[in-house]
Amino acid sequence: MKVITTIKEMQSTIKLEKQKLKSIGFVPTMGYLHEGHRALMARARKENDVVVASVFVNPLQFGPTEDLNSYPRDFERDKKAAEESGVDFLFHPSVEEMYPHEPSVVVKVKDRTDVLCGKSRPGHFDGVATILTKLFHIVLPDKVYFGLKDAQQVAVVDGLVNDFHFPLEIVPVNTVRETDGLAKSSRNIFLDPTERLAAPILYQSLQEAKKLIEAGERNPEAIIAQMKEIIEGKTNAAIDYIEIYSYPELKSLREISGKIIIALAVRFKKARLIDNIVFTIS
Repeated sequence: MKVITTIKEMQSTIKLEKQKLKSIGFVPTMGYLHEGHRALMARARKENDVVVASVFVNPLQFGPTEDLNSYPRDFERDKKAAEESGVDFLFHPSVEEMYPHEPSVVVKVKDRTDVLCGKSRPGHFDGVATILTKLFHIVLPDKVYFGLKDAQQVAVVDGLVNDFHFPLEIVPVNTVRETDGLAKSSRNIFLDPTERLAAPILYQSLQEAKKLIEAGERNPEAIIAQMKEIIEGKTNAAIDYIEIYSYPELKSLREISGKIIIALAVRFKKARLIDNIVFTIS
């Protein structure tokens, strides 16, 4: 595996691979890689001739109340995980490399952002869309792999790719979970032992919601109320939101039908956790 730190070298490297008619799979990350990232890389390895991953903590997607400096980083650990997962090229640019001056153009996302996490993080997805636009042009991937754990991000990227006609395919990959159901996340390290024991309740509440729908319940408010009762009764976490929308459009539903997402976010003392399930009602 080769580590590349400059845009110029990344572009020249990809140009050579494209000339050989190699297919390019790309896994963009902010580092601190865990099994969820490894699953994306493994999928990319199976489906492409060349696998590129990026590790870049993007300052544009951090809000004024969010601490960019506290985001976990461990590049040596990331490098080992990427190499073990079959990555060919690891793109690890500096902030100065990606943003050498104040951007004269940024991408502004107009839809699919005023709900879920986007509601409390104004500008976050503008930062995501801007960095992905840059990375897509640098890496020129045929397929890009995203975890469905952040299903809103997948929906936003779907809109970005379709609206700007990027010649690539988005490949959503199911959330990777611990044996007790907790979604893998870099933020799980901030849970204290008691919180870690309670955290699987989040996924259990999602599964209970799905059972209610499969049993015939179609009222979103009734399902949300049941989920709140489960989470508040079995954890000390503060609920940020529990919401049900069409997917990937992320539109409100009076009655549950079609492809939907049930998503939640909760705050423990030092960790904000998100989770969701996406499925289709026949």
